[in-house]
This record gives sequence, C-alpha cells and structure tokens, in this order.
Amino acid sequence: MSLTLRVLAPDQSVYDDTADEIILPSTTGLLGVLPGHISMVTAIDFGVLRVLKNGNWDSIALTGGFAEVEANEVTVLVNKAEMGKNIDSVKAEAELEQAKNDLSKAEDKKNKPEKIKAQETLNKAKAWFQASKSN
Repeated sequence: MSLTLRVLAPDQSVYDDTADEIILPSTTGLLGVLPGHISMVTAIDFGVLRVLKNGNWDSIALTGGFAEVEANEVTVLVNKAEMGKNIDSVKAEAELEQAKNDLSKAEDKKNKPEKIKAQETLNKAKAWFQASKSN
C-alpha cells in the first residue's frame, strides 16, 4: 500500500505521484505520514518535505501552507515549493549567507517589519539550502 502525494504551489504542480512515506515540516514539528494514517489537516512551516519512494528519499523545499491527509492521499498546498534536485546548492548557500547578513543588519534596527521580513527570507533560504543538500 502506498500514499498519493500532491504538492501544489500557486504557479505549479511540484509533485504528483505515489510515496511510501512522507515527512512534513509542520508548524509543530516534523510529522511522519505512512499509509493508513488518520485523516488530518496541519499547517506547514518553511522547511523540507521528505518523500520516500522505492527506497530513495527526495526532498522538496516548502514555504508556509497547509497539508491534508485523507484516505491515503496527501495534498500539500504551499506558497512556494521546489524539488531539491532542481536547486543549485552553490546559489542556495550564497542566498543563505546573504539572508543571515541581512537578518543581522535588521537586528540592529528598530524597524520590526524589516526584522520579520529578514527572518522569513532566512527561513526560506535555510529550507532551499537543506533541500539542495538532501539529494
């Protein structure tokens, strides 16, 4: 028995296939999903969705959204997603370093919206870098 996984972003379908196991980056921590899992809806955080199929793990970088698990079907709706194997790890690492620097600069300022934006940029950069290294 396997799961059907669909990962959808506003501009594309990133993944639409079967999986043996899925690990979701929920807002409350990592959440493993196996065939026969109870029905549920969870909020998705910035992070890496891991997919096991035929003994191989794939990674998908995600930004915030939601996931629904029902009857061995998992649908993940997110703001942005990208397969880890399609991410340039050198570029992702450079973006991560830049995001760390930007957050450090924002910490020195009193502009709270700028700090929040810098933290979100850092969270996205971390997810993309981690996904690029997981394949």
